[in-house]
Amino acid sequence: MVQEEENRMPIERFAPPAPGAPEGARSATGGAPGAAPTAIIRWSANRKKDVVLRLMRGESLDALSRELGVESYRLERWLQRAMAAIDEGLRERGDDPLERQLREATHRIGELSLEVDVLRREREARRPFAKKRSSR
Repeated sequence: MVQEEENRMPIERFAPPAPGAPEGARSATGGAPGAAPTAIIRWSANRKKDVVLRLMRGESLDALSRELGVESYRLERWLQRAMAAIDEGLRERGDDPLERQLREATHRIGELSLEVDVLRREREARRPFAKKRSSR
């Protein structure tokens, strides 16, 4: 009977999802109770947004990191990206005058370039014949 137990493949046990883990997510613990999870859990943008909002409300980074099982440097990176996106979204200036001038100049260059191509083809198509000698 001891030999039978040695030949069996170890059965992975699945722990219940950690607090803050995506719905339906389970982590494989490799059979040992209390072992570190081996499965990688992906975070959606909405879940990251919820975590960042909690950080913005003043929750402790360390406490949130422990609760969610996410490294604190990763949470800080999410917060920095969110703040940068907020700054970009709140810019009051609509259309920058220099950007408008650049767009107009680029458009004009395109028109002139097309005109040059058309004139070049037209000139190549009208090859003059040899000059006729005058009848005098």
